[in-house]
Amino acid sequence: MDLFDLIDLTGHLLLPAPAEPHCHLDKVLLGGPGSLGGPGGDDGRGGLDTAVAAWYATRKTISRADVRDRALRAALELVAGGATAIRTHVDVGVTTGLVLVEALTDVRELIGDRLDLQIVAFPDFPLRGPAGADNRSLLVDALAAGADVVGGAPYRDEDPSACLDILMNTAAARESPVDLHVDETLDPRSNTLGELAEWVLRTGFPHAVTASHCVSLGTQPPDVVARTAARVAQAGISVVACPQTNLYLQARNHPLPVPRGLTALAQLRAAGVTVAGGGDNARDPFNPLGRFDPMETASLLVLAGHLTPHSAYDAVSHAARTAMGLPTTPVEPGAPAELLAVRADTIEAAMANAAADRLVFHRGRLVCRTRHERFFPLSARPVAEPGSRRPAEGTA
Repeated sequence: MDLFDLIDLTGHLLLPAPAEPHCHLDKVLLGGPGSLGGPGGDDGRGGLDTAVAAWYATRKTISRADVRDRALRAALELVAGGATAIRTHVDVGVTTGLVLVEALTDVRELIGDRLDLQIVAFPDFPLRGPAGADNRSLLVDALAAGADVVGGAPYRDEDPSACLDILMNTAAARESPVDLHVDETLDPRSNTLGELAEWVLRTGFPHAVTASHCVSLGTQPPDVVARTAARVAQAGISVVACPQTNLYLQARNHPLPVPRGLTALAQLRAAGVTVAGGGDNARDPFNPLGRFDPMETASLLVLAGHLTPHSAYDAVSHAARTAMGLPTTPVEPGAPAELLAVRADTIEAAMANAAADRLVFHRGRLVCRTRHERFFPLSARPVAEPGSRRPAEGTA
């Protein structure tokens, strides 16, 4: 598209382009539960631990080229959905070395003109003590090799506080932002989110901090939730909810009544916390579905999280970019032209119809256009009557 080309957007709703603040492009498109030798989930055995085990078994033989090809396809589908910025968590550790990070830096080089791609180094366990020395070293190496953000899942460590110290101190030494998997569990005793907030407030950590998932907050008593949310807001920590994957993975074996597996969205927002929405996993052991579409994430934040459509869209656009440390992109003269034009009259209609007709603009240029055509013939063709082997009268 020439710099001065004009595009007719009649019939389209012009929106700030969404962003994908939490995904796993190293795992994407491997196939859903059961495809990698693990249980398919119909018997209730599926869940986070099952998915992790299937992924760990698979990644031992995974190649840089395979990761690159799958990640590239998924990233382009996200662009088609409207996302012009993506943050992906990528495994780093003694099992895979830096292969997965290197594959994602390849993808960033290939499509850097279409989107902003951030890479979060997601280190393996152990991280503590002599046994964790190699993984700690590889985390630092990953940042030197092109990763932008320190990741990790301290709540899964036997000593979450010590693991949190390691990750935050590594980020401080490297002057890196942080995006941690936090409390991805329905166990109300898990409150790494509160520990993270206190760590940031106590140390004055100067870089952006994001906490993803935070599921257990949705299971805790109201007074605990209120205190934690206030401290998270005070610490300036952004929270990313991941409705698709957490609704699928959480509570599979939970007795009735079954919780929703989402963080305390309303309470966090009321406290002033930036709350974003991410797609997380797609078509891999952690989630058999996933449409690579921020509108799907927004829809689930409405249906399962009870946000309004406008608030839900903000969660996948302005709030998502804020959680990623990127400037917001209002639709107004002089603002960065990160835009999504979707054929719909309202945000509600765009979400309800998953409207396919979309034009996506990144840095002022058209980077993807999707057209959807629906045709109803003026006179319908006759069809065979049920149970008949012969065409209906008048057909060929």
